[in-house]
Amino acid sequence: MENSYSENEKVNQMPRIGDMAPDFEAVTTKGKIKLSEFAKDKWTVMFSHPADFTPVCTTEMSGFAQRKDEFDALNTELLGLSIDSIHAHLGWVQNVRENTGVYFDFPIIADLDMKVSKLYGMLQPNESETAAVRAVFFIDPSKKIRLIMYYPLNVGRNMDEILRALEALQTSDEYKVAMPLDWKKGDKVIVSPPKTLDQLNERLADDTLEKVDWYLAKKEI
Repeated sequence: MENSYSENEKVNQMPRIGDMAPDFEAVTTKGKIKLSEFAKDKWTVMFSHPADFTPVCTTEMSGFAQRKDEFDALNTELLGLSIDSIHAHLGWVQNVRENTGVYFDFPIIADLDMKVSKLYGMLQPNESETAAVRAVFFIDPSKKIRLIMYYPLNVGRNMDEILRALEALQTSDEYKVAMPLDWKKGDKVIVSPPKTLDQLNERLADDTLEKVDWYLAKKEI
């Protein structure tokens, strides 16, 4: 029983927000990669799907492919993964291209031994022991994990939200601000609350801010 529990813990283990992304080497549809050397000076959005040649996964991967230019504009590389062979990946990429005209022009990891899936907690035994759930890891240029999304096998992801979250993270880093509910590009951002009385007085006197109260203020960037 103890060994079984330990094995389950290993399968369920996942890195957390703020952790450095666990390094790995893998075979992909674009050749071999090592994560620590992948996407130098860029962000990475790494996402898993349960299986090739399945309907929900086809819509999702097509969504990433069709909006790749938007990820490129945000200095971000895409990196897919499923527990399938490289031959299955190549066949699926070609099948989708022939039938829809959409080309998955980004690397897809062939994680047949489940090494990367286990490393990133993509295997959820109560959901499936053999298929990765729909995980999304946002990894910054320093290879730190900044945001994690998890979806079950039967619910597809929202591409608008993935792009919105990515741009929010980058904007927050650049301007040292926080993002309010439903923030999107062009909306006002939240400035840090004051931490001293002098800062409080400066905040109250600043007419450039939209002040809901002394601790909640927004500005345009």
